[in-house]
Amino acid sequence: MTFPSKVVLARARLAQRERWAHLRWLLLAWLLVLATPLFARSWRVTDFEDTISVGADGSAAVEERIALEFRGEWHGIHRFIPVEYPGPHGTNYTLFLNVISVTDDHANPLRYESSLSHGYRDLKIYIPEAVDSTRTLAIHYLVRNAIRFFEDHDEFYWNVTGNDWPVPIDHASALITFPPAAAGSLRVQAFTGFYGSAQQDATSEVTGSEARFQTSHPLPMRGGLTVDIYIPKAILEEPGAFTRAAWFVGSNPIILLPLWTLAVMFSLWWGWGRDPDPGLSVAPMYEPPPGISPAEAGTLLGDAIHPRDITSTIIDLAVRGMVKIEQTGEQGVLFHHPDCILHLLVPRENWQGLQPHERVMLENIFAGGSETRLSDLKNRFYTAVPVIRQDIMAELKNKGIYRLDPESANSYSLVAILVIVAPFLLLQFLWHKDVFASLGPVIVSAIVSAIVWWLFAREMTAKTLKGVQTRIAVLGFQEFMNRVDADQLQRMPSDTFEKYLPYAMALGVEHHWARAFAGIVKDPPRWYVAPGGYGYGMGFNPILFSNSIDGLASNMHRVFVSAPRASSTGSGWRGGGFSSGGGFSGGGFGGGGGGAF
Repeated sequence: MTFPSKVVLARARLAQRERWAHLRWLLLAWLLVLATPLFARSWRVTDFEDTISVGADGSAAVEERIALEFRGEWHGIHRFIPVEYPGPHGTNYTLFLNVISVTDDHANPLRYESSLSHGYRDLKIYIPEAVDSTRTLAIHYLVRNAIRFFEDHDEFYWNVTGNDWPVPIDHASALITFPPAAAGSLRVQAFTGFYGSAQQDATSEVTGSEARFQTSHPLPMRGGLTVDIYIPKAILEEPGAFTRAAWFVGSNPIILLPLWTLAVMFSLWWGWGRDPDPGLSVAPMYEPPPGISPAEAGTLLGDAIHPRDITSTIIDLAVRGMVKIEQTGEQGVLFHHPDCILHLLVPRENWQGLQPHERVMLENIFAGGSETRLSDLKNRFYTAVPVIRQDIMAELKNKGIYRLDPESANSYSLVAILVIVAPFLLLQFLWHKDVFASLGPVIVSAIVSAIVWWLFAREMTAKTLKGVQTRIAVLGFQEFMNRVDADQLQRMPSDTFEKYLPYAMALGVEHHWARAFAGIVKDPPRWYVAPGGYGYGMGFNPILFSNSIDGLASNMHRVFVSAPRASSTGSGWRGGGFSSGGGFSGGGFGGGGGGAF
């Protein structure tokens, strides 16, 4: 076998490289041929002409004639016109713009789609046969509130072309007419260039009640023509207070939030949250309503379960002979640590006539036997509190007290929030109205609406006729405990003080109740053992006893709701600018820009 020489191999490699180079050049040429239409595809605005007629009422009828030159294949353009502007004092100002028609240069209607997007009116205009051609379209629209009214003059400050066109504008002009009364009194100026430019590369002319403007040179990409016309007072009719208010509401619909909140919450309260007329008024009652425990009485007044409603149940069980409370204390180095021992006096098999919340309380306190230190319940009893709270509310519902209980009322109020905010969210995200653009009105409206919602939500709970009559009876009993005098008490049974002490605690009048018995009750209750006796050698004193019980109740509350740090379970308690002068390109109303597609 013979092998090729090195010269032959070198010639072969060179020929192969030449073939690959030739192939690459052919491929590049082919790509350039294919890409030529893409690179040649372009468009521009050759002329932008505005004809605007300002009526005596300040409205402006606008006709925009836009001449477009297309290179390559196109389907139409977008015309973006701003309709949302910053208003005075942090408010929003909406330009109320109604599109009347879009036509070609022969007045034939063109198909277009109108939408709102990010504060702009977006007109997507379809132009047939926009291929290597020049087309002219006319956009007719009416603006109701383009005039700015000041104390000493009025002003038409209008961005003719807009400063958002991504292509140059070869020529731009505007003819603006006013009512005949404006003849000889108009003052005009025009600005050109990029947004914020004070360049005045345009001519301005006033003839009678007409003002004419046109650019002196082509406008660059993102460059525009803006005109500013001074109008003396009394030529245009300034809108009345009602019209201005309607414009303001239309520009800032968020200010309707408090009224809408009031309408929703009032309707909800009227339909479901009203209490019936009890047919009687509050009068002193010498005993609580039959079948109503202290915890239920306290809950009924506030439509919510307060910590004192839970602790009053312990005192009530003690008064009824179920529990004995022995007050103790441990002396530390610096502080005294109060504690107490709870003794169960009635065996479980003899628990008769207990309500569910009372049974749950006893079962959890004496889970380890018939004697429990209060401090031993710390970080343990908290799991029973939600059950006790649910049982108290369930007992009131089972007794026919509530038509709409507090838990259900809370659900109604939360659903109402969705109903309240839904229209404004739809305006913002479906109809693209910048509802939340003005920070000041948003904050004020939200605060007022929250107050209205809260005032109704706290009154949403509805009682039955029996419920409102029972509440009146509880209020009457509270009135009696607040105003009882010594003469009345001396005619009442000797156990009245301690019998109704749990109710006084639940109703928050235990100190008044104890003060009324000072000097009348001599014997201490058998269910309570105080360290060191009563009254510090002066005999039993109901006021000092009440203070001790109040401190005991506070200590019980802290123990009952204490939970381990790692636990996620809660405690279970539930309580109820415009300015005149100056100017620049891009200022004023109108403007925007466009783009081809």
